[in-house]
Amino acid sequence: MMRRGFIGGALALAASPAAARPVMPEHASPRPLLSPPFRNGAGQDLTLADFHGRTVLLNIWATWCVPCREEMPTLDRIEARLGGSEFHVLALSIDRAGSGAVRSFYEEIGIRHLAVYLGDQTRVMLGFGVIGLPTTILIDTQGRELARRVGPADWDSPAALSQFQRTIEKGRTSR
Repeated sequence: MMRRGFIGGALALAASPAAARPVMPEHASPRPLLSPPFRNGAGQDLTLADFHGRTVLLNIWATWCVPCREEMPTLDRIEARLGGSEFHVLALSIDRAGSGAVRSFYEEIGIRHLAVYLGDQTRVMLGFGVIGLPTTILIDTQGRELARRVGPADWDSPAALSQFQRTIEKGRTSR
């Protein structure tokens, strides 16, 4: 009898709508986050501090990473939809081939809304605690890590959009 209840509960959980489950499991409380330096497409040195006051979806990726390549259009669409003064998708490439490889890839698959960012592979992986690609980190307006996902996702899905909009709203109220 107890076992049947467990199985029924597990099935009910598995059958719950995807929109009810966050795309990125959120931490119980925000975590401090280091930021190794990286560069934008113009060669300007940046850190996460340059995005203070905005909710940031940091995606660490490379052109040679197949799952990264596949999810990039969804990141481009979410930046087109939500990007602005309150939200930014920071697609941080760790390609050793440089920003030219990123620009070529963007052109090849029609990325129009994501800016080019490039970081040193070792510094980025160690600084952000990356264990696999792609790794995506949701960062609050104070520069703290709210959630993390290793592996690809459909970033412009209703569930993701809802999670990002909630986070943006929290950022507005904490100012």
